[in-house]
Amino acid sequence: MTEKKVLVFGTGISGIGAAKLLEKVQAEVILYDGNEKLCKEEIRKKLPKDSKCEIVLGALSKELLESLDLVVMSPGVPLDIPTVEQIKAAGIPVWGEIELAYQMSAGTVLAITGTNGKTTTTALLGEIMKAYADSVFVVGNIGNPYTDAALSMTEDSYTVAEISSFQLETIDTFAPKVSAILNITEDHLNRHHTMEEYIRVKELITANQTKEDYCILNYEDEVLRAFGERCPAKTVFFSSERKLEKGAFLDGDAICLKTDTETLEIVKTGELKILGKHNYENENYCAQSVICKDQVVSYCTDFLRDRDLYLLDYYPSGSMDYAGMRNHNRIVHFALSAILHTQEPEENLNILLLFQLFSNSNQLFVPFFTELTD
Repeated sequence: MTEKKVLVFGTGISGIGAAKLLEKVQAEVILYDGNEKLCKEEIRKKLPKDSKCEIVLGALSKELLESLDLVVMSPGVPLDIPTVEQIKAAGIPVWGEIELAYQMSAGTVLAITGTNGKTTTTALLGEIMKAYADSVFVVGNIGNPYTDAALSMTEDSYTVAEISSFQLETIDTFAPKVSAILNITEDHLNRHHTMEEYIRVKELITANQTKEDYCILNYEDEVLRAFGERCPAKTVFFSSERKLEKGAFLDGDAICLKTDTETLEIVKTGELKILGKHNYENENYCAQSVICKDQVVSYCTDFLRDRDLYLLDYYPSGSMDYAGMRNHNRIVHFALSAILHTQEPEENLNILLLFQLFSNSNQLFVPFFTELTD
């Protein structure tokens, strides 16, 4: 990437992260936004003081396009707008931040996508891997830019990445050792336009995998069950509704894993401090990921049973009104209170509270949480 001229499309968190990474590897960086009303000085404040990044707003000139070696797209920028079509027509390679970070990083990647449950599963798997390995990075759509951590990764690192459909649109060589598609339901059709396209993009997480890799799929999702027949990776299913011939499943109050030779009980649901069948499905995925990485089953089991960690999955709708948000707050407030009242006063308590990070309603919850924890 040294001395390559790269245009980063978008001046938000993802774009700034990509620009910083590119400058660290000695690329010539142009930070671009089509909104000519933005303030260059304000954008410059987001960059390191020694940044030599050029900032361009408004229309892209023909001369600039002809000088580019690569364009790195921010996930929030649709790929069918005229400016992007202009870039494609010029024959310039187009990557996303995920592809850029992947090519600049090292180690083993475990990648998670799906319509619902990505953040919970990514956070939980990240905690399991941190208890196992010394070098673990939890990145992606969970709120930690992959580009921020890429150059810190080594061959011994494990990267647990939450990947959205917007980010999958612009991968090229991205190839996780273990991928997962948790579920697929109608979402983001304002971006992808049709359900068929949305499904196609989600399945791209496996595009560069081989039979040496693994893809974990939800057996109870008909779309994913069918995809398992043509998935390029080795497919492993999980289910919360039935026993599987092979894979992870919920059997009564036990999360089990059935291999070619035996059925193993990973953990009892009563031993978990994570509530709800949807979270037991997330546990199923995490158990599968550990197995697919050839780790000892008891390792995952011990973590799930012994770690003094409560998980509260806070996932409000981004369009929820204030009244609805207050009701959500009361529910979470009640759950936190119930947990606190089960503990001894001097006992340390670890609570992993997962926010829907990009919901504009999160700020309404902060006063409630602050009041309770004080």
